[in-house]
Amino acid sequence: MTRYPEARERTARAAVSEPAVGFISLGCPKALVDSERILTQLRAEGYRISGDYADADLVVVNTCGFIDDAVRESLDAIGEALDENGRVIVTGCLGARSDASGESLVQSIHPKVLAVSGPHQMMRVMDQIHEHLPRPHDPFQDLVPKSGVKLTPRHYAYLKIAEGCNHRCTFCIIPSMRGDLESRPIGEVMREAQALVEDGVRELLVVSQDTSAYGLDLRYRTDFVDGRPVRTRFLELARELGQLEAWIRLHYVYPYPHVDDVVPLMAEGLVLPYLDVPFQHSHPEVLRRMKRPASGERNIERIRRWRSLCPDLTIRSTFIVGFPGETESEFESLLDFLDEAQLDRVGCFAYSPVEGAAANELPGAVPQEVREERRERFMERQARISAARLASRVGSVAEVLIDEAAIDDDGEPVYIGRSASDAPEVDGVVMIRSAYDLVPGTFVDVRIIDTDDHDLHAVVEDEDPL
Repeated sequence: MTRYPEARERTARAAVSEPAVGFISLGCPKALVDSERILTQLRAEGYRISGDYADADLVVVNTCGFIDDAVRESLDAIGEALDENGRVIVTGCLGARSDASGESLVQSIHPKVLAVSGPHQMMRVMDQIHEHLPRPHDPFQDLVPKSGVKLTPRHYAYLKIAEGCNHRCTFCIIPSMRGDLESRPIGEVMREAQALVEDGVRELLVVSQDTSAYGLDLRYRTDFVDGRPVRTRFLELARELGQLEAWIRLHYVYPYPHVDDVVPLMAEGLVLPYLDVPFQHSHPEVLRRMKRPASGERNIERIRRWRSLCPDLTIRSTFIVGFPGETESEFESLLDFLDEAQLDRVGCFAYSPVEGAAANELPGAVPQEVREERRERFMERQARISAARLASRVGSVAEVLIDEAAIDDDGEPVYIGRSASDAPEVDGVVMIRSAYDLVPGTFVDVRIIDTDDHDLHAVVEDEDPL
């Protein structure tokens, strides 16, 4: 190799045990700075930088893709590295370019490269190097698991795919605190998800302020997942996550039309048949004052469409009652919506002014006692619906993820788990009596034998009821 950065390290091969990385840096000074940052990180992690193809365990080529001559030089350098070494990771500007079919230009010409990334993606390059050439043991860094420090039980984790929100709902101040939608590239999200699953996570709960808008701010830009070009978009993310050995649960999904494309993945078993959709209200005038992006009529149509695609779908939602200007007729319309929608899990809040929210300036403030009375009526109506939907599951068999062993109110041992219909913290649970030792973080098939106001009661499928 003749195009390494000037600083080179040569050590007798017999005297070293560190994995060695070769590096070719092409292009402009900005690319050179990127190369320096990657090389600095490599050395900080204990890798050796080699100036010889034969001595390197793999080679990184930082490419240029600005003009045709630079593209040819980069492709030639990749080809030479493949011929001389065989294990090549490509980054830089050429890595971001696609051919006429939309595939990675680098991989269409050199399909044997190990991985490809674009410019200014040092951490992605490091992740790719770690995957193909595990880093040396670091007794300090290795005290922390790859998935980082988590506050949830080891077997489930929240996966944040974006920050901020483009909506300006009048009751909400989140955009003023967190800004507009800012999606994480899909490759970055998938690397985190894979690390979590490798570390023992069995359920990933996908969260953001507006999950179904994922990738909109990036114009659904192509990124790389395991070296494959994949668009940063809600459908593609759900499909990629569905390939992992874990439950995938989608939260904060706005009812956009393209959600219809994800529901079939639930019917196929790739994603849990569960949608957390914050409808907030149903009456068009209340939704207009809230500046919500949907109407009650369209939402009913969408719910029907989703259930036709996936009959086992569980839908959870939240609503606000007593919003400024809400009339008794508008509230009654919301109760009618509940009867028609037959939602499985529902939360309700009596409207409360939030400092800085535009809704504070709306006319027609509803008295506090009326807000609370409407919330109670709302929950009474929904309680009957939820109870009926829970009762319909008695006698069925469900796969359950065990969360913990506990003692019930009678002092008897019981296992607490959750089915596909139950998100942690916000939904009900499945109370399981079993002579078996059920380990948290494992799956078991149970038969539903009873219900109460919120929870299911079950026995392990091949056991007699206790």
